[in-house]
Amino acid sequence: MNQLISYIEAISFVAPGLPDWHQTQSVLRDEVAYISSELVDYQPNLLPSNERRRASPTVRMAFRVAEELTQNSSIHVDQLACVFSSADGDLTIAQRICRALAEPARLVSPTDFHNSVHNAAVGYWSIATRTKGPATAIAAFDYSFATGLLEAHSMVQIEKRAALLVVYDVPAPPPLHVNRPVAIPAGTGLLLTSVCTANTIAGISMQIEECTSTPCSNAAIEALRTSNPAARALPLLQTLARRERHQVNIDMDNQRCLQISLHSINKNEVHL
Repeated sequence: MNQLISYIEAISFVAPGLPDWHQTQSVLRDEVAYISSELVDYQPNLLPSNERRRASPTVRMAFRVAEELTQNSSIHVDQLACVFSSADGDLTIAQRICRALAEPARLVSPTDFHNSVHNAAVGYWSIATRTKGPATAIAAFDYSFATGLLEAHSMVQIEKRAALLVVYDVPAPPPLHVNRPVAIPAGTGLLLTSVCTANTIAGISMQIEECTSTPCSNAAIEALRTSNPAARALPLLQTLARRERHQVNIDMDNQRCLQISLHSINKNEVHL
């Protein structure tokens, strides 16, 4: 059976102590030790100033990932399909709305109500970039990276166009964090294409299997992997950073994994 291969054009990862993919690669290759440090507040470049001021930490994280991906790609942003995947959406806004509804006046901020929908981040991205391609918002709890990757891969194979995968979550405020203990803010993403380009990093194919997830070899990175649903991507990113080509398993649910195979690139097949 022929394998359906998508090609990785660009990678992004953001977490405390890992502000971009360049620094993340050094840690994943064990060239430097991982040291956690607070992320500097990000100001999205593509959002108009008024929207930038109103953007929540969740939207800022999504834009941080998406902007790094598109800056490192040869594909123009308005040609991309988009898959934005978040386990929980914007729990800070959800908590503010719940508090407002518990008050006698029940006055909900129109801005909060506008931003409360799960597809707010991809909506802002589509407006900011003026892209008219397909846009999908996904929520799959702790399995949001694997689910989002499968969706983006399917989009590339069916639509024959490049797809932007952006996965992101930030810690919930109290008291919600007691029942949803996401420990750190984190985001990751891949830009996938249907053909090789001069920027192609690797090819990937995938299938769903009953198996266990692949852990990270470094204890500090393994702890990071389980601290945020977006960080479940780390075993795959570590394999890519080290230019290895073995299979990686990412949890899809309690019994199944997305089994990802990595493929080397034949530069003779590059489409400019």
